[in-house]
Amino acid sequence: MAASTSRHWLNAERLRVYPRIMVVVMVVVTAAYAVATHDQMLATGRPVGTDFMPFYAASTLALEGRALLVYDLEAFVRTQQVLFPSLTSAVYGWFYPPTFLLLVLPLALLPLLGSLALFVTAGAAAWWAALRKAIGRPGAGWLAIAFPGFWICVTQGQNGLLTAALAGGSLLLLKRHPALSGVLLGLLIIKPHLAALFAVALIAARAWRTLLVAAGTAAAFLALSLAVFGGESLTAWFDSLQVARLATELGLLPWNKMPSTFAMLRLLGTPVGWAYAGQAVVAAAAAIVVWLVWRRTASLPLRGAALMTATFLANPYAFDYDLAWLAFPIAWLAVHGLEHGWLRGDREVLLAAWLLPAVGSALGLAHVQIGPFVLGALLWITLRRVLAARAAEPSGQLSGELPQPG
Repeated sequence: MAASTSRHWLNAERLRVYPRIMVVVMVVVTAAYAVATHDQMLATGRPVGTDFMPFYAASTLALEGRALLVYDLEAFVRTQQVLFPSLTSAVYGWFYPPTFLLLVLPLALLPLLGSLALFVTAGAAAWWAALRKAIGRPGAGWLAIAFPGFWICVTQGQNGLLTAALAGGSLLLLKRHPALSGVLLGLLIIKPHLAALFAVALIAARAWRTLLVAAGTAAAFLALSLAVFGGESLTAWFDSLQVARLATELGLLPWNKMPSTFAMLRLLGTPVGWAYAGQAVVAAAAAIVVWLVWRRTASLPLRGAALMTATFLANPYAFDYDLAWLAFPIAWLAVHGLEHGWLRGDREVLLAAWLLPAVGSALGLAHVQIGPFVLGALLWITLRRVLAARAAEPSGQLSGELPQPG
């Protein structure tokens, strides 16, 4: 595959100017929403930090000694309505494991706005620290802060920044600090479906120490949460997953916000069974690509990009705020391209992935879900780099470098 040597339209000047414009726009829009709030409610009828509402409600119940009620949909809805009497729009169910409930337990000790600010700030700081380490060079700050996935989590009060920091941090520590890498990975049990492909990657890389520490950390975290909330909380969580499954199948959880093959097929009217079959095929393909990449290269940028991208191709249940993860594949592939040369279409795919959190949900309202196509393209350009580097290396070596343009 020949590398592109011509001057590209996505040049340094545009990358300096456009992110600044987007940050200004996002700050203005956020400020406008803030000005229009009344009694901690937005003009849309939703509370400030909309998706933070169930975290705060769950903390309230847990601190009152009624933790199991978070898994009782009617009781949980009533709690949200008591906390937010002006609530006129949708309320939320709780489908998180007891481990995440333990994480959010202290939130209701503070007033809502203070708790929201602390939660968002902590997630943003962890995300930025890990992403800065992944980039490893100056000059990308505006691009990172302008990333739409960041703003979705900040404005909605979601947990995507935190899970992205755990995943990215685990990968960054894997080589030099395998045990600490396993600890961060084990903490992803707060959203365990996002950690599934890590097992494939670590087995492929024979990273047994990290895998064992991750399993031990996850088991200890779960045991602690069950000690606090009781063993019944685990059964209640399993039962709630059936509700989540039905809600996903019927579209009660919005398909337009879910960048998965399952959601794409359901938006097109595909029957549930066939949608699951399509999702299974894509998930299997994603797992195979992760295995191949982690077996054929030791390059952290290529390994990390493949794994964090494939995670969303493998999952039927993921949302636009989870796409805060994409900052890491985009950063790693951008740095790899700058260091080893670009291949045709690389930068267009990176731009599409950067914009996906901003435009994916809007297009989904028109029954067009582009998430799987963008994620698939991002995974493809990662695999293509591995195959190109492999073909250029002597037999038996592991490398992440591409042949340089002539």
